[in-house]
Parts: sequence; structure tokens; C-alpha cells
Amino acid sequence: MTLAGRTVLLTGASGGLGHAIARRLHSAGASLVLTGRRTDVLEDLAAETSARALAVDLTDRAALDGLVAECADVDVLVANAGLGVSGHVLNRSVAEIDDALEVNLRAPMILARVLGERMAARGSGHIVLMSSMSGKVGTPGGAIYSATKFGLRGFAQGLRADLRTHGIGVSTIFPTFVSDAGMYADSGARLPPGVGTVTPDEVADAVVTGIERNRGEIDVASPHIRLGAIAAGIAPELAAFVSRKLGSERVAADYDDSPTVRR
Repeated sequence: MTLAGRTVLLTGASGGLGHAIARRLHSAGASLVLTGRRTDVLEDLAAETSARALAVDLTDRAALDGLVAECADVDVLVANAGLGVSGHVLNRSVAEIDDALEVNLRAPMILARVLGERMAARGSGHIVLMSSMSGKVGTPGGAIYSATKFGLRGFAQGLRADLRTHGIGVSTIFPTFVSDAGMYADSGARLPPGVGTVTPDEVADAVVTGIERNRGEIDVASPHIRLGAIAAGIAPELAAFVSRKLGSERVAADYDDSPTVRR
């Protein structure tokens, strides 16, 4: 799908990663509807990208219903909003688990279901779901976050199959640790040697590639991170052992002291 002249709904636009995605979509010629929780940040970005801004808290189901109604005729959905609930699972409350499920999993599923129906009626459209490499490999301190991102991957694979004959593409993006934006950047965690980061612009480029080339899944990570994810799928216990030896538990401890992060 060519983005020029298309209307795109981007959730999670008030975070740093959302900024990069919005700018990249704007440069591709898309007309944007931006959502997030921080009105002041949204308004500045909307002015920069000639977009419409809607303040929405995706943990509020009524607000989500209103967003769906307001944006029923968009050509593209980019479900980027995410709640970074990290740290030892026993240190997180039931309320935090509920919020993570609402923002990371339920909201994109509802948006895709309802907006996808409208796209199907028109015979065209594209849906992008923002997962994570944590949606392929579970690590210490990431149980809740990984659960939502694993779930999003499964939903996206089935959704892509369901919507294929209706002329609608579905792409899932899997970033690794992102510099300058999101929960890794905000946590101050120290990564093991050799574990690199990616930039928000690299993730934004992957979003546009997914839409324009109808790619089902795109990893935004170094080759050895991708190889590790493959190994974890084949031999999860061995991969977990290697991960611990490389310092995953220390990284998890750094995350455990960090606040819940929204993007």
C-alpha cells in the first residue's frame, strides 16, 4: 500500500517512539490522527506533522469505544501504544497486570477488529501491531510484558490470515532495546556486552516498510539477537541458561527499580 494520501491512526503518539513513527509516516505523505495520554505533547507533534490529535487513555474502555467511532474510516491502523510493566512478577500488582492487558493486548485487538471490518468493506487497508522481541523470548523480569506481546503476535498471525482475502495487510514489528525512547531508555538498565540497541528511526522505518511491502513480521534487532530468538524457540531451557550467563538477571534487577512506562 502506498501511504501518500492515506489516513493513518497512530496510537501511543505521545511517546518518543510514537514521535519517530509519526514523523516518518508524515514524510511518506500520510494524513495522521494521533492519540496518546499527554495532550500538550500531542498538540505539538500534531502541529509539526499537520495531524489531528485525540487524547485517549486506552485503559478506559469507553474512551476506546469513542476512538473507534471517531476513526472508523482510517485506511491504516498503527497500534503502537504500549505499557512497559517490567520487573519481578511478584513485585507487580493485579491492577498493573490488568492495565498491561488493556493497553498492550485488548486495545489493539479491539481496534483491529472494528477498524478491520470497515477496511474489509472497502477492500483495502493495513494494520500494524507493535510487538517486541520480548514477544518471542521471555526473560527475567519480563513475564507480564512478554505475555501481552506474545499474545499480540499470535493475534496478528491469525488476523493476517483472516483478512488476506479482503485486501488488508497485517504487519507485526518486533523491536529489541530501543535507545532514546520507551521502557529501556527510561529504565537506565545496563545491557550485557554485545547486546546493542536500535534507534526510534529504525523502528519507524520498519513500520513504513511493513505497510508499503505488506510484510507479515519485521524484526528490528541485531543478527545475534534474532538468532537468540530462534534458538529460544527451539531450545528454550538452553537459551534461558545462556541468557542468565550473559547477565539477563542483572538487567531485570535494573528494570525492577524503574516505574511503569507508557508510550
